[in-house]
Order: sequence, then structure tokens, then C-alpha cells
Amino acid sequence: MFIDEVVITVRSGKGGDGAVHFRKEKYINRGGPDGGDGGKGGDVFLMVKPHLNSLSHFRHKTKFSSQDGKRGGPKNQTGLSAKPLVISVPAGTLVYDHISGDLLGDLTEPSQKLLICKGGRGGRGNARFATPQRQTPRIAEKGEPGMERVLRLELQLIADVGIIGMPNAGKSSLLAALTNATPKIADYPFTTLSPNLGVFYLHDSNKIILADIPGLIEGAHTGIGLGDSFLRHIQRTRVLIHVIDGLSQKPLLDFSQINSELALFDPRLSEKSQQVVLNKIDLPEVKSRLNTVRRQFRAHGINLMGISAKTHENLPQLMEEVAKLLAESPLPKVMDIIPLYRPKAKTSQFAIKRMDDGWRVVGEAIERAAAMTYWEYDDSILRFQRIMQAMGIEEALRQAGIKEGDTVYIGQYEFTWQE
Repeated sequence: MFIDEVVITVRSGKGGDGAVHFRKEKYINRGGPDGGDGGKGGDVFLMVKPHLNSLSHFRHKTKFSSQDGKRGGPKNQTGLSAKPLVISVPAGTLVYDHISGDLLGDLTEPSQKLLICKGGRGGRGNARFATPQRQTPRIAEKGEPGMERVLRLELQLIADVGIIGMPNAGKSSLLAALTNATPKIADYPFTTLSPNLGVFYLHDSNKIILADIPGLIEGAHTGIGLGDSFLRHIQRTRVLIHVIDGLSQKPLLDFSQINSELALFDPRLSEKSQQVVLNKIDLPEVKSRLNTVRRQFRAHGINLMGISAKTHENLPQLMEEVAKLLAESPLPKVMDIIPLYRPKAKTSQFAIKRMDDGWRVVGEAIERAAAMTYWEYDDSILRFQRIMQAMGIEEALRQAGIKEGDTVYIGQYEFTWQE
């Protein structure tokens, strides 16, 4: 099954918790703190696997989670960091944030990797909080929570040449005649329900990758027929072979209609070099009108070549012309990967919302601080209060009108306000 668009959910691992521990050995009284740091949670990467040509392997699994880091141990032992999770995708995969719609990356090269979710850092053990003034700290951090993202993966096949045309023009037959591809071929429209790839070797050295695109009809750019699903696969091609059905009553109209659909979907598609061919000249009625049709196209500045995908007539000449067009067409630029993790301005921003049963403090930094706090240790609670004070949250709550005994919610935690 050919699938070229999926939505998946990925989650990186949580960092391991830092340990609260004190050195305990025979003949050593009051050993100092030796709680180790937690290990880092597993990152999540997308990586190109050359053998894949579809997103169909996501059909039965759409949720992926990396492992959590291990907890720190005594004697300053750092917890084991989790291995990254690597998810395989085919070359030509565009990665979007499904919620915001932002483009995160364009994966085109074999083994190219994109970091999607960064694993949470390990929490610090109490040995990291020791000072000359505080020699027995009962403070440590829990591991940083992992990240979760909903992604939309969109596949655009990578081919040098795209074969386009009206339904039943002979696109799949041409691909089969030029390459070892075995697309489904039949004498009715919309035989091809998914793009097919094939490789043609020119003079045993120059490799040309071709893709036949399911038949386009009027309104394809709006989703009519099959065109809306597959027009994107033309975007990466450098040259187009435009196949005209030799049995068509209005071949010039067919040509104009297909080009209009390309331009309406993406104006850059109409700028691609095209080699226009009239197929099925093995049929006497098509052969007899070849010169007439050629003159009609020449009047519009278009060079038309007659071919037969069935008997292979003029196919070597066709590929020679295509090779010339490829030599004149620039290679597509590989998109610069947009850095996923950029320093955010004002990460300490927060908002206070009045609720029926109390107050909720919303903010990325304070919610993560709450998730990384050991609430069973008084020293850790005091440290969290100092964070709230430094960020200005305490003063903001007072200005908002909080009163003694009110409930404050931060993330999944709730507190009772006391002055």
C-alpha cells in the first residue's frame, strides 16, 4: 500500500531523578552527600532509510516513545542515559508540526537525521547542592520531563523526471518500456492509483530516475480525481515528460489543461522544462495525424515528438532529449534544516488565571521546575519557593488578589497559599 501522508505522535524520554543520599561507611560518622545525578532521557530522531519508498510502515503504528533515563545512585553514581529512538522515513519526507503547521525539516539524503524531541536532562543529586554553609542538603531534582510532539509527515518522491498527462495517455506504459518498473497497466482511466518509480540508464552510466504520476484531470488542484493527492510528487522533479494520448480528439486542449492544473497547484511547476510526446503512433489512425498535431503544437512554440510506448518507437531519441534538458536544468536545492531547538526569548514568562476553585499559574519554565521538585523534602520545597519569588510569581499573585488559604495550581501540582 502506497501512503504519502501520515500523522504520528512522538515523545522523548524523561530524565532520571537525582538521588538524595549520604555516605554510609563503617567508622565514618556523618558522611557527606553523595547522591548522583540522573541519566538523560532518550532523544527522538527521524532518519532517512534509502530502501523505503512510502510511509506505509506507519499504517499500524503511529505512537513512538523513547526510554527514560535511569535514577542516580549513591557514591555519586550517575544514572544510565537512555539510547535515542530513531524512526525511519523515506527520502523526500517533509516534517511538519501538526499543531502549529511549522515546517521542521526536509529529509532528502540517505542517513540524514533530524532531532525531533530532545530527551529530558537528568535531575541533579544532592551532592551537587552541597556548600560550606549547607553540608547536608536534602535537595535534589527529579528528571526533566520529556517532550511530546504531533507530527505530520508528507512524502514527495525524489525523481529526476516526472511523467504527466491525462488518464490513459500511456504514462505507466512508457515507464515500463523505459525501466524495469512493473506498474499496473490497463485500458481504462485511473489505472494508476499511486506513483511508480523506475530507473533508466543512459549509455550504461548516466542514471535517470523517472516517476509516473496518476492521471490529472480538470480540478485536480482542488482534489477532484486523484491529482490533489499526487501533484506534490512533481515538485521535486527537474524535467517533465508530458504524454499526450494519440487518440485524443483535442490534444492541444489536453496539454493546456494539464499545465493549468500544475500552475494552479504550484506556479513553479509550470516553469519546469517539458518534453511533449504524442503516444500510440503504432496505431495507423494516430500515425496519420502526427504531422497535423505536430504543426498545431509548433504554432504555439512547442516541439512535439511522436512515440510508441508499446513498440518502443523513438524512445531512445526521447531519452536523449530528456538528458539534454536535465543537463540544462539546475539541481534542486536541498532545504536548509530549520533548527528545532532555538533559544526562546523570555522563557520565564508566565500567566496567572483566576479559577472558580483557586488560581492557576501557567508557564513553561515554572511548570518544568515544579515537575523536577522533590516535594517530600523541605529543602526542595524552599528552593521551589525561591524560584517562584525570583520569577516574580509570588508578587504577581498578591497583586492579582490571592488570599490566605487559596489554592494555587502549577502543572499537575496544587498548593495552599500561606504568607
